[in-house]
Amino acid sequence: MGPTSGQPAAGGAQAQARGRDGGGSGHRGEKKLIADAYTLGEPLGLAVWDQDEAGPYQTTPYPGARWQPSGQPIRQAHEYIRNGTAKMLTLFHPRSGAVRIQGVTSATNAVLHPWLKAQCTAILATLPPPTAADAATQTALWQVWQHGLRQPMTLPAALPPLRMLLVWDNLAGHHTPDMVLWLIEHGIMPLYTPLGGSWLNMAESVQRIIVRRALDGQSPETPQQIIAALEATAKSWNREPTPFVWGGKRAARRQRSRQRRHALGGSGACTQRPVRQRTAILKKWLKSNQTTH
Repeated sequence: MGPTSGQPAAGGAQAQARGRDGGGSGHRGEKKLIADAYTLGEPLGLAVWDQDEAGPYQTTPYPGARWQPSGQPIRQAHEYIRNGTAKMLTLFHPRSGAVRIQGVTSATNAVLHPWLKAQCTAILATLPPPTAADAATQTALWQVWQHGLRQPMTLPAALPPLRMLLVWDNLAGHHTPDMVLWLIEHGIMPLYTPLGGSWLNMAESVQRIIVRRALDGQSPETPQQIIAALEATAKSWNREPTPFVWGGKRAARRQRSRQRRHALGGSGACTQRPVRQRTAILKKWLKSNQTTH
């Protein structure tokens, strides 16, 4: 028998509660902090970077277009040997569009943590010196970036000046005490994406672009070839990087369209100008060489 008329079913009430809570995830605090980091962090003098790992990528032919002489299409091998995989460590600065990547065959903590420490140290060296402030002010600045969290981190009693925000996936290896304490000691506040919140990490978008440009239409035979292609593509990207701005979701999509922003796949990132597509250039070239009757 169904529910009495005028009384919502239990499932309906739960669905309504999930809707009010922001999709049922219960992580509205984390989402708001990351959105605030993208929109307010840099104006407040804080460098905002995203970190992510991509892969694994196999030694297999990758579909996609590539330049070839007319009448000589590329022929992919119908057989290939699985000769290992490669992964990509990514550190992305949305404000400038600059990306730092490292191709690896394994992305364990023993590989990721030393690389991330070295990259963060290099980034901090390029930032202006921090503004002097008393201990109470320093503590308050750090606590702002934990407001609304259900389980905020326990911060040390003595805190350095806050200089950088790091948007990071919520993985167990990213919560190791040694790594977290190192970040805090160097003035870096990690902001973890919630479960199912990978769209909050704009590194997802730039990784898609780099992987597509590096591997589409290629047939790598070794992980080293994949790593070389990814790193060369990132180097080329950094010659003329495209800044990303935060586009958000839902209602922000309408505002983004009014501002003529270009949405990117993988996260809520968008750009002020379209990212060049090599496939579109190739199609235009092929069309210009077609024989007309």
